[in-house]
Amino acid sequence: MPPEDGLIVMRTIGLIAGMLVLAGCAPPLGSAALPGLAQFDVATVIASDKTMLDHLVSASSGKNCSSVRIEKGLHYCEEDEPQAVKRNLYCYPSLGRVTCYDRPDPYRNNHQRLGENEHNLIKPRPVNAP
Repeated sequence: MPPEDGLIVMRTIGLIAGMLVLAGCAPPLGSAALPGLAQFDVATVIASDKTMLDHLVSASSGKNCSSVRIEKGLHYCEEDEPQAVKRNLYCYPSLGRVTCYDRPDPYRNNHQRLGENEHNLIKPRPVNAP
């Protein structure tokens, strides 16, 4: 094998390796290969907070999935978020401690519920009032 052939083989291997490394920089769905597809992908993110790939995943899974949610620190699909259990707690000050119930003032002691301090607020007057 002549030395020129070895040089051609090395250049070809280097070119293929460079293309493979740079392929990692391409956006999803090969939008770099199709002109205008990257701009369309950006437009869909602006309009719907989803990329085209997110729309494809949402349509196939039946869930509301978005990579923007990942950027916000949430789960990829909205339905996968853990649901917080909301409990109705009514807490009142009692002798030396706080007592909580699942319904408002069950013993009708006319206690003021903790966290309700509207009676201490000053009601704003209209600016044009005398």
